[in-house]
Amino acid sequence: MAKDTATSTGATLQQGINNAGTAYTSSSGNSPARTTGFGVTDSNTTVSATASAINTYVNASWYAYQESTTGKERVAGAYVYTVIVTPNPGAGTAQVVDITITIAALAADAVTASPAYSTAYIGTSTSSNTADAAVSALATTSADAVAGLTVNLRNISNGSGASESVTITTTAGLVGDSSVRGRSVVLKYTGSSTTYSIFPDGTTGNATISISTPSVTFSSKTMSFYAASAKTITATVGTPLLGVGANAGAVRGVALDASGNVWTGTAYIVASSAADALIAGSATTPVSCGAYDAANSRHNCPVTAIAAGTAKFKIIDAATVALATATSNEVSVTVSTATMASVKIEFDKATYAPNERAMIYITPLDSTGKAMQSAAYTSVLAAGGITVNGQLSYVGSTTTADSLTAVTGFTTAAQNSSTSRARAGAIQYTVFMPVSGGTVTLSATGGTALPVALRTVGGLTATATVTDSGAAALAAVTALATTVASLKTLITTLTNLVLKIQKKVKA
Repeated sequence: MAKDTATSTGATLQQGINNAGTAYTSSSGNSPARTTGFGVTDSNTTVSATASAINTYVNASWYAYQESTTGKERVAGAYVYTVIVTPNPGAGTAQVVDITITIAALAADAVTASPAYSTAYIGTSTSSNTADAAVSALATTSADAVAGLTVNLRNISNGSGASESVTITTTAGLVGDSSVRGRSVVLKYTGSSTTYSIFPDGTTGNATISISTPSVTFSSKTMSFYAASAKTITATVGTPLLGVGANAGAVRGVALDASGNVWTGTAYIVASSAADALIAGSATTPVSCGAYDAANSRHNCPVTAIAAGTAKFKIIDAATVALATATSNEVSVTVSTATMASVKIEFDKATYAPNERAMIYITPLDSTGKAMQSAAYTSVLAAGGITVNGQLSYVGSTTTADSLTAVTGFTTAAQNSSTSRARAGAIQYTVFMPVSGGTVTLSATGGTALPVALRTVGGLTATATVTDSGAAALAAVTALATTVASLKTLITTLTNLVLKIQKKVKA
């Protein structure tokens, strides 16, 4: 189409040919408005300028442009057009010029993977994993996948159009898809998310898995392959005092294979003898410890208690004692059927800094003053719960002020925890101490589950001290002043003594 008809010297400018083959021209002497669908459409389309008189130079300008209509959208690429300028016969030499119009691909359609948005995860699923997980599998060669690597390739606009080959290398086991498997393979990426399978090949140990594409290198992944049988099992007691009935995770076991790898197969717990089985568990039919606890790197074995007493247990690596190749050390568990005789309320410390986090424990005690088995206790405290003399706060805690005033019964913890600070045999509440110094007092009245003598109003108490930082600083200054005064007195005494000695020497 004409670029500038106002200054062109041609008497007539033919703008172009529309899609129907009909020419259109300017009617105003200036660049005409574009009409959708008009323009140069094929190599036979011509535009022309005619001089107003002989021997007259013709000056004219045209735009070269592309249009797209619905259903005829342009695709990315380089478009080359040849422009031929032909003068009247005998008036000059024809000019041929190529024009290239390049259309860049939309970011949303880019096939190059972006490191900023692409992800790779390892997990136990062979279809889709959305986060990395700890994976451990039996090393025995198998055609069945034991884990999966889920790769999500995304382009620069975080779109799913990215598509690149995926290279995966592992130091143990095999990786692949339905057609290709190996220690180091180049695999096809088949969609917006593709999961590649991991297979055991008999190799035990930890596998380091590298994943990359031509544009992205992901962080390495790891998993372990363990032998069919454990070599050693170390047992410990998880629940110090069992109650009659089911006790989940009462005994814990850490198993290793012959190569020192963590063994995560199915472990079983068995009573050491028939006499032990009369207290808890079974001596003839080992009980499964369930799925391996990857978060805590151990097996958690349940014990069903039958009667009060002490029973011994072992953990084995098979469903029967005869088939076991590894047996743990022997551990003892205690089963209690004691009834509550008293209750204790206490802080976890005697002294706190201002606004320091504190734990409040309520612990039922038996007739000997010892903590009891985990259970649901009712009517331990009278209505009104625990009264607090002090400005405790509950920000950042699941505890609320009403939790303390409403507590009358509770279920105690079965096991200690260094993470949550749970204490076996007690119920805990998390609070924050006052911001200023002073003494915080907890008081409660015993409920109907306690002996009458222990139901005295406010008779159950606990106290803790909050150290005032200002008072502490003043005390430190006072102590320093006292020390300085003592030193001054000592120096004076020594000086006088030296003077006396000097007088005697002169005499």
